[in-house]
Amino acid sequence: MTLSYALKSVLPAVALCFLVLGLATRPAVAATATTTFGVTATVQSTCLVSATALAFGTYTGALATSTSTVSVTCTNTTPYNVGLSAGLATGATVTTRQMTGPASALLNYAMFSNSTRTTNWGQTVGTDTVTGTGNGAAQALTVYGQVTAGQFVAPGAYTDTITATVTY
Repeated sequence: MTLSYALKSVLPAVALCFLVLGLATRPAVAATATTTFGVTATVQSTCLVSATALAFGTYTGALATSTSTVSVTCTNTTPYNVGLSAGLATGATVTTRQMTGPASALLNYAMFSNSTRTTNWGQTVGTDTVTGTGNGAAQALTVYGQVTAGQFVAPGAYTDTITATVTY
């Protein structure tokens, strides 16, 4: 056998191998491209406030005390002041609040920010309000109420409405 005959007989087999290898499935090569983008938000300072009733019960002319809770929820790190209005009675002030009863009779009472009932709770920021800093959770503030002794007013139901204001 001559070399040229050997090449001629092997050549078709080699060509077939190259053809098979060329047609065999190959994994696809994927191209990628990337980018980045910013994400932003602005958190606005916000506060919410709620309160429970200040109920003195039955007043007999003796000193009467009670408490209420003002709950303040402010965004984290937000400083706030809580003020309590004078109420709705004509002539009432934050130092002499008044509940109105039968025939417009008035029953004086006071609200304080401390348990010894010596620090009046008013509505002037920086003077007689209660301060705090929000933490994102409800913060309970106790209102200490007192009806002084010796008020002998007409019998009946007495009421008032106080507005709690959060300044932040």
